[in-house]
Amino acid sequence: MNKILKIAVVGPESTGKSTMSEYLAAHYNTIAVPEYSREYCANLTGDCTFQDEVNMFHGQLALEKKLLPQANGILICDTTFLTVKIWSEEMFGSAPQEVIDELPQHPYDFYLLLDIDLPWQDDPLRNFPTKREYFMNVWHRELQALNANYIVISGLGQDRYDNAVKAIDKYLNPDFQD
Repeated sequence: MNKILKIAVVGPESTGKSTMSEYLAAHYNTIAVPEYSREYCANLTGDCTFQDEVNMFHGQLALEKKLLPQANGILICDTTFLTVKIWSEEMFGSAPQEVIDELPQHPYDFYLLLDIDLPWQDDPLRNFPTKREYFMNVWHRELQALNANYIVISGLGQDRYDNAVKAIDKYLNPDFQD
C-alpha cells in the first residue's frame, strides 16, 4: 500500500477550515476527516472540562484512523489534535501531558494554516471573536515548534480555495508552476 499523505487544515476560529476541508476532499477525490470536537462539544450539557479535552484528543485520533483507509492518496484533516493543546492551554492554563507527548508521534505531511482575513461568523461553538490575531500567532508558534511544513492560505471566496489547491499541488510536485 502506498503512503497516504496527510494534509491538515488548521487555524483560528472562523477561518473556513471545515468548508475548505470539504472542498479539498472533493477536488482531490478523497475523504476529509471532520473535526471531532464539533460533534463532541455540540452534545455537551455544560462547560468543557479538561477531561473533555482528553476525550476530544482520543476521538480525533480514532476518527482519523478509521477514515484513513478510505483516502485516495491524500487524507484531508479538518484540524488536528494540536487544537486540543492550544485550547487546553488557553482555557485551563496547561495541556494534557498525553497530548503533548503524542504530538511528535502523529505528524502531518503538510499544513494549511488558514488566515484570519475572512469575516467572523457567529457559531455557538466559537468563543473568541476578538482574539483571532492572538490565536493566529499561537498557531504559527505551535507549527514552528513541531518543525511543521506549512503555508498560510489567504484570500476570499474562490481565491482562497484556489490558493489552497496551488499550495498542495506545489507540495505534491515541487516543480509545479502557477
